[in-house]
Amino acid sequence: MISASALLWLDGVTVVFDGYRALDHLTLVLEPGELRCIIGPNGAGKTTMMDVITGKTRPDAGEVRFTRDQIDLTALSEEAIASLGIGRKFQRPTVFDELTVRENLELAGNPRRGVFRTLFGGLGGERRAAVDRALETIGLTERRHERAGLLSHGQKQWLELGMLLVQDPRVLLVDEPVAGMTHQEIDRTAELLDSLAGERTVVVVEHDMDFIRRIARTVTVLHEGRVLAEGSMDAVQADPAVIEVYLGA
Repeated sequence: MISASALLWLDGVTVVFDGYRALDHLTLVLEPGELRCIIGPNGAGKTTMMDVITGKTRPDAGEVRFTRDQIDLTALSEEAIASLGIGRKFQRPTVFDELTVRENLELAGNPRRGVFRTLFGGLGGERRAAVDRALETIGLTERRHERAGLLSHGQKQWLELGMLLVQDPRVLLVDEPVAGMTHQEIDRTAELLDSLAGERTVVVVEHDMDFIRRIARTVTVLHEGRVLAEGSMDAVQADPAVIEVYLGA
C-alpha cells in the first residue's frame, strides 16, 4: 500500500532489454524531503531506474506516479517530466566551459530562451534571485564571473547541481556525485547534499561506501532489478543477503 504522503513511487516496474530484465517488478517509494541513497552492484538496475523516472526509458510493465495528483510519468516526455520538477545530474558534469559560472546558471534557468536571449536580454528579478541563491548554496559566489572551464572537477559538479537548483526541482536524482573528487570536495559535497534534503527529495546513486555512510538516512540496495534490502545504513550493512551480493564478507 503506497502511503498518502508519497511524492514519487514506482510500483511493479519491469524493463526488459533483449531478454535481459534490467528492472524486475521494482517497487520504490520516496517521501517529500527525504535523502535516499541507492546502492548495489554493477547491473543492479540503478541507472535504468533513473532512466525510467526521467522518461528516458519506458517500462514494459508497472507504474511511475508523481505527487498526490498521481501523475503518470510513463505517459510523459523527458521535457514534460523535467518541467514537473524532476531534475537529474549525471556522473560527468556538463557545463559550458566558455561561459562564466553565473552565465551557466542563467542559461539553465532560461533553457527555452536560448543562449543569446538569455545572456544579452537580461533576467527578471525573480530569476536573478534564484541564480544568487544557487551561487550561495553551491559556494561559488566569489567565482561567479570566472569561466566555468577554470573550475576544478568538484566545483563543476557543484555548478551542475546549481544549474538544476535554479529550475527549482522537487526531486533531485544525483548519479555518483563524488567520483574523481578530492577529500575536501567530498566533504563539501556531503554538506551540500545534506542541506538540499528537506526542501527537496534527493536521491543519490553512489559506489563510494564511505561517502554513503556519511550522508545516509535511508538506503535502498538494488540487485538484479529488485529491492534486495532497505533501511538504515547499519541495518543494510548487517543484512546477510547484502553482504553476500554486494558488500563482501
